[in-house]
Amino acid sequence: MDVVLLSRLQFALTIMFHYLFPPLTIGLSLVVVHLLAMRLRTGEPIYEAAARFWTKVFGVNFALGVATGIVMEFQFGTNWAVYSRFVGDVFGSALAAEGIFAFFLESGFLAVLLFGWDRVSPRFHLFAAVMVSLGSIFSAVWITVANSWQQTPAGFAIREHVVNGSVFERAEITDFWAMVFNPSSVHRIVHVWFGCFIMGAFFVMSIAAWYLLKDRHVEFARRSFTGALILGLVFSWGQIVSGDLQAVNVAEHQPAKLAAFEGQYESVAHAPLHLWGWPDDEAGRVRWGVRVPGLLSFLVHRDAAGVVPGLDELEPDWGRPPVWLAFQSYHLMVGIGFLFAFATAYAAWLRWRGRLWGRRGVLWFFVLAVVPAFAANQAGWVAAEVGRQPWIVYPTVVDGDVVGGLRTADAVSESVTSGQVLGSIGMFGAIYALLFVLWIRVLHDKIRQGPAPVGPERDRTTGRAWLDAGSRRVDHRDSLTEAKDPRRSGPGR
Repeated sequence: MDVVLLSRLQFALTIMFHYLFPPLTIGLSLVVVHLLAMRLRTGEPIYEAAARFWTKVFGVNFALGVATGIVMEFQFGTNWAVYSRFVGDVFGSALAAEGIFAFFLESGFLAVLLFGWDRVSPRFHLFAAVMVSLGSIFSAVWITVANSWQQTPAGFAIREHVVNGSVFERAEITDFWAMVFNPSSVHRIVHVWFGCFIMGAFFVMSIAAWYLLKDRHVEFARRSFTGALILGLVFSWGQIVSGDLQAVNVAEHQPAKLAAFEGQYESVAHAPLHLWGWPDDEAGRVRWGVRVPGLLSFLVHRDAAGVVPGLDELEPDWGRPPVWLAFQSYHLMVGIGFLFAFATAYAAWLRWRGRLWGRRGVLWFFVLAVVPAFAANQAGWVAAEVGRQPWIVYPTVVDGDVVGGLRTADAVSESVTSGQVLGSIGMFGAIYALLFVLWIRVLHDKIRQGPAPVGPERDRTTGRAWLDAGSRRVDHRDSLTEAKDPRRSGPGR
């Protein structure tokens, strides 16, 4: 097989498995912060029980996220050496910022969050949770900035370098903040954040709904479900707005990607929006689809008569992405997004009317909805990355001309063979399969055990308590003497 295709498949395998965990940890961190804040405000033991339970779940996912994330960075040097040389100056800055401003912050307070129960004050415990949550959110910022630069490069110049007689090109930063705030970074960061918050909310609602159906931990489940429902409702509808703004941005800066998303083979006015369908490259149209006339033109131009460029016009400059995969993954993401928006609105209405807990069908929907929540995050990543092919670093438009960029076929390492990549795919596939089974097993055990009951607030160890304990000394020799001769005991000895 082709080494380029195998390297792409390997990176897709590792990053899709890794991407199971960061959205979940980011979403759960927000839930933990809410519960600890409610514990501090109300003093009710139920909030501590809930916070302890979800913190344990958060810790499991955080550990797997870190372990699986390391593998991706090695691939930059092994499989994609030419790419790493080309973007090293840009990615080095973004990833260094992620390590300094995000990962250190998150990991530094993680131990306090996980093991600080009864060791620090509730206020400091809440502060630690906020720092962990901010660290995870900032981590998403810098990773997304680096990825967004690949989609819409800015603040750089391509310069030639000569090493040992070989000439190569390298993208070097000329304006750091222009690189950070490239044309798509803000839209993509917000879109990623909302997806993570939705993921965390639906994960919590899934487990809480299961407890309610089984009539276990009812009070814990109701409060967890209600808080997560509010989170899911707000960000599911917010994601629709974010998605619209993101699509307009893609239409401006990556028109070939939008054409692939919508199966737009020809440039037309009153361009229709496909709700679903089956793109046929040979026929140059979408088969068996349902479309809304003029809606794509209206969403892109805010004018139903606007012209949307098709692949026939864009292909000479931009290339043609794999239309079928880009189309299906994009529509899967959008379809799940609208499903979640209406589902959370209906559930919130039932909760407001006091009818939610008796609707077993609705609760079963939320038990199972965690699967499409994972699928939506995965589909969004696939659509974004497949849609920019055949470019690994998208070209830019300068004075009306398409310039720069790095093609995926030119980015692989020159010394890696197909057999080596195929062997590593098999090895990582086996390891990840074991990790997935372990993850499911650990989560199953924690869900089966449920939240531990928590009583009233206990005294916590403070500095004064340590001094008091140290000042009290028991003379064990006297104790032994008293045991042998009771006459020596008592206040008169």
